[in-house]
Parts: sequence; structure tokens; C-alpha cells
Amino acid sequence: MTFDASTPPGAFGAPLGNSTPVESRRPVFQKTLKTSIGCTGVGLHSGVRVAMKLHPAPANSGIVFKRVDLIGGGATIKASWDHVADSRMCTVLADNNGISVATVEHLMSAFYGMEIDNVVVELNGPEVPAMDGSAEPFIFLIECAGVVEQSAPRRALRILKPHSYANGNKMVALAPWHDGLRVDFQIDFHASAIGRQTCSFTVDPDTFRDELSRARTFGLLSDVTALREAGLARGGSLTNAIVVDGDRVLNDEGLRHDNEFVRHKALDAIGDLYLAGHPIIAHFTGRCSSHADTARLMRQVYADRSCWEMVDVWQEIPAVAPWVERTSRVAFA
Repeated sequence: MTFDASTPPGAFGAPLGNSTPVESRRPVFQKTLKTSIGCTGVGLHSGVRVAMKLHPAPANSGIVFKRVDLIGGGATIKASWDHVADSRMCTVLADNNGISVATVEHLMSAFYGMEIDNVVVELNGPEVPAMDGSAEPFIFLIECAGVVEQSAPRRALRILKPHSYANGNKMVALAPWHDGLRVDFQIDFHASAIGRQTCSFTVDPDTFRDELSRARTFGLLSDVTALREAGLARGGSLTNAIVVDGDRVLNDEGLRHDNEFVRHKALDAIGDLYLAGHPIIAHFTGRCSSHADTARLMRQVYADRSCWEMVDVWQEIPAVAPWVERTSRVAFA
């Protein structure tokens, strides 16, 4: 897949003399769900049981959250950096009236990883259900609903120059990258069950599904009381989070990956980055960083118009030489 802002279609693979082009390309189109689908679960921080439905949405509408539990027909909140109201322990979106939806990052990460552009997320409560604390249940919903290509071309936000934000030992950065989104993450915890971990991934649907989607959110047993007194983690349990006590993982099933903790941090970052409203062409680096650090970085990036540009997304496809017998057609999603 390539991303280009200026080269007209057909410029790639131009013939030399009488040679046959070896490749051509087609625009990548936006995608939505084929049909509606839903689930129920408990909010990680609110502890409230919530029903969620995902609905197909028109091209160019983006990801929109809709609270249907409110008097007057509910409220709609665009998944955008303009609507981030809180990012201390999770990412919270809110409208101008203060109506909010919390913990959107795992669902947003699933949309990014599976290349879903337009969806209405209907909720009858204040928070996206935690499910098992990962993005895997949301991928299951997307795959069960099916995906359909739309008529509008997909666009991406391409980073043109490095931008970073540091806060003590925490650091986040975006730098130019040649193709797609590259994510490098590092964490370092005193709890020896976590310790220092790193991961590096280039995000595409297969990599996201296989390497990132199953990584669960996590917390320290020593923090639980303070979090709950602050009105957080009220729905947290061993069924939707990894709980660590010093050198021990308290979940009976153990870990899904040796470095599941840092993989989940990368998953969070991908979901937060998708609040740009478009896929991002960049190299993202996170070091011991949080939702709040990523939010601060993206606000800085958007404030510097010379830092980014919008580009069309193109899919490179091999051209079959005229002397090669065509035995089948190639279908593109």
C-alpha cells in the first residue's frame, strides 16, 4: 500500500520503450460494517453494565459515538481530538454539553487495525464495555458483522517532520515514515512481573489481529483502592484486566504474550491516534507514556500545520504480462 498526495493515477509503472508495466495501482476505498451488531458488558471504570451496538455509517462520516440512554434522543460525539475531555486513566470523549463516553481506546484501536473508517457506536451508558480488557472481542464483532467497501476514497494523515513531547521520564514522538503506521513502545515498571518491556510493530490487519489485539489492560493490586476511591476501576476484575502484585500475575490463566503489558500500551496508542479521524503515516514512539501524553502530542501536531498533510491512499497491484495466461481474477477488498 502506498500513500501519495500529488502523483496522478497511472504515473506508477510507466512503460519504458515497448516493455509492459510490471505494476499498477488502485485507490483504497473507505470501509464500514455490512450489518449492525451488538454486545453487552461492564464498563472498566464506571462499573455500569452497558449495551453497545455498532451500525454501518455513510462514507466520510467517520466514527461517531451515540448515547441513547439520555432524554431527548441522546447525544452524538465525533471520535476526534477536538472532543477529548479527559485522558488520565483512559480516553474520554465529550460534547459541548459535557455528555461523555469513556474508555474508547480499545474499540478505536480495533477500528484502526481492521481498517474501518465509518461506524456509529450506539451506547446506553457512559462507557464502552471492557469485555476481556483487549481489542479481540471487538474484532470478533467486526468480523461477524462483515465489512463492505464504500465509494469514497480513503485518505491518510502523513507526518512530514518529527514532533515530540516529553514529561519527565515519559516521551512520545511522531516522525515521518515511508508506509503506514510503525509503533515502537517501551515500558519500565518497578513491579518485577512487568519490569522493562519493548515491542515494535508495523500496523496492518493481520499483524494487529495476531500480535496486538489480544493484549489486555493491566493494573497493580496496590493501586486498586486508590483508583476506586477516585471513582475509577469500579468495573475492573480478573476477567477484564491483568492484575499484578509485585512479582506475581494474579490471573489464573497467566499471560497471553511474554510482553503482553507493552503490547497493550501499543494497542492503546493506536486507538488514541485514530482520533485523528484518518489512518496515520508515521513512526510513533512511546516511552513509559500514557493516554494524556499521546493527547498532548497530537494537539501539538495539529497546531503545527507544516507538520502534516492529507494524502490519498493507493493499493499497489501486480499487472499480469500479456503472455501470462489468466487463470483467475484477483479480488481486492
